[in-house]
Amino acid sequence: MNLHLSPAPHVHSNQSTRVLMRNVLVALIPCVVAGICLFGYSAALLMLASVLTAVVAEYIWQRATGNKVRVGDLSAVVTGLILALNLPPQAPLWLAVVGSAFAIVIVKGLFGGLGDNFINPAMAARALLLASWPRYMTVWTAPTGLNSSVDAVSAATPLLTPGSYSLGQLFLGNIPGSVGEVCKLAILLGLAYLLFTHTITWRIPAVMVASTFVFTWLFGKNPLTSVLSGGVLFAAVFMATDYVTCPMTAPGQFVYAAGIGLVIALIRCFGGYPEGVTYAILLMNIAAPLLDHVFKRRVYGYEKGAKVQNG
Repeated sequence: MNLHLSPAPHVHSNQSTRVLMRNVLVALIPCVVAGICLFGYSAALLMLASVLTAVVAEYIWQRATGNKVRVGDLSAVVTGLILALNLPPQAPLWLAVVGSAFAIVIVKGLFGGLGDNFINPAMAARALLLASWPRYMTVWTAPTGLNSSVDAVSAATPLLTPGSYSLGQLFLGNIPGSVGEVCKLAILLGLAYLLFTHTITWRIPAVMVASTFVFTWLFGKNPLTSVLSGGVLFAAVFMATDYVTCPMTAPGQFVYAAGIGLVIALIRCFGGYPEGVTYAILLMNIAAPLLDHVFKRRVYGYEKGAKVQNG
């Protein structure tokens, strides 16, 4: 009898990086369609510019650094698309280009590429754009649809004018906001697909939304409006669940998601910035290694509480 010995891991899965990224892209289709239908072709151009920049930047960086070109794993496409969906629909195209290049080269490439970045590239890029060009990142327009003859009109988001929009408008996306965050129905369709394909688990999205709801209520604000306004739901499904920057264990993920909701509520209720999702995720990304250290996985082969002897 022949014995074939090999190092761990011994359990294999067909969930490769490419498959996972493909699933995320499929889940983003409802948000892409809703964004274009609500804000017109300018939103489509924004997404195209961001995705193309991300792919080209990753290809050039990997060739320049002598690394294997891995554009085919679709991770750069996902980063570029998520960044574009986090931008105002009337943002200039160069803003998407700058943000996408920063996400790929600085946040992802300089730290070793996919799997080594310690914060979410799209969120870090959005934070950079928000700090550097706030006049482009904080100007919102009301949905105009595909009718190009209608001029975009600046309007306040529900976060700035709570109570100005009905729950139906908040849910279907007939409100000012970022391209991908306004239509909650589209986001929930994407969530259903990610759960069905086992791309993500329910833990982080559910706990993040629930904690945002509870803490906002405890701080005296309308919790339902808060959850349906801004980027809470979009971030809970597509950004907080990033494999690389969230904790690995279930207890760590619970604390991580609850922490994001707490920081969002603190910023929105007591800070001078109406949103808070970007900074909440980045702060908890930084805390993720600590949570992995606190909530360690059980090491198989040793009894619980037993000490490992050397020699």
